[in-house]
Amino acid sequence: MNTGQARFEFLLFAQHGWADTGRDMAKLANTLTNTNTRAIVPSLNWWQTSIRIKPLIAAVETIAARNIKVYPQTPIKIIGHSMGGLIWLEVLNLHPEWWHLVHSLVVIGSPISGADLARRIDPFGIGIAIAGDLGRNRRQLAETIARKIPTLSIVSDLGMGHDGMVTIESSKFAYSKLVLLSDIGHAALKWHPAVVPVIKEFWANPQISPPPADNLVTKLIQRLQLVPGMTDASYQDFHKSQVVISFPHKITLRTWKNLLGVNHIYVAEGEKCLYAGYVGWMETSLLSQTIEQLKQEFA
Repeated sequence: MNTGQARFEFLLFAQHGWADTGRDMAKLANTLTNTNTRAIVPSLNWWQTSIRIKPLIAAVETIAARNIKVYPQTPIKIIGHSMGGLIWLEVLNLHPEWWHLVHSLVVIGSPISGADLARRIDPFGIGIAIAGDLGRNRRQLAETIARKIPTLSIVSDLGMGHDGMVTIESSKFAYSKLVLLSDIGHAALKWHPAVVPVIKEFWANPQISPPPADNLVTKLIQRLQLVPGMTDASYQDFHKSQVVISFPHKITLRTWKNLLGVNHIYVAEGEKCLYAGYVGWMETSLLSQTIEQLKQEFA
């Protein structure tokens, strides 16, 4: 007779990310749990985290399946730091039959729409080691899951719209709750004391967040994110940009081209940057077309 359901109130899966082990995630899990929760903290091969994501997904999937088989009716909590969050998006995509068991999903510093650094390493998306996987845009997948599973995205800002590795913009997706912390570096996010009360508060009342308000800013950002090759960026070069379109209520569209000829685009309200992104050389004409279309439709 299976007594697993009676023994544990929750299963907690806590997954580390790139170039890491499960040590710090185990500390976080231990801080968050008690004897009523079984914590599962896989430690993936440190070197393999720099090669490809597919074997990592398979490893976590196998571990999860084994535990769910033993405790088939026990609710699941999931925490993923950085690439660990992306791994769990892929695992959940493979197993929608598990969704009804998932109490909540927490992603911490996860580049949902693709890591800026990875895109710079693999600008043409040809699949250079793990950069090809980390640069992939999973926003649509994340939003599909967040429509059904209460999801929290925790990010940090060191001052320019990023935590040192992952941009705030890449961690935003509809139907999730976004919590923005300050002055915590990317690696420290997985164990920092400020993260613990945020997760506990969300666990106490996990809810699916409503989609963004249907206003001009939302429409502009959504249209820009649809441009092929668009990479969500930090705000650090916003001050160098020039206004190309002025909209009502001090909303502007601004552009800037760096020394390598990479075109950046910004949505702003007054002098406050609300969105930042850039496209590669091959997508420059597509961005120009979109800017012209936005001017005709909304200006």
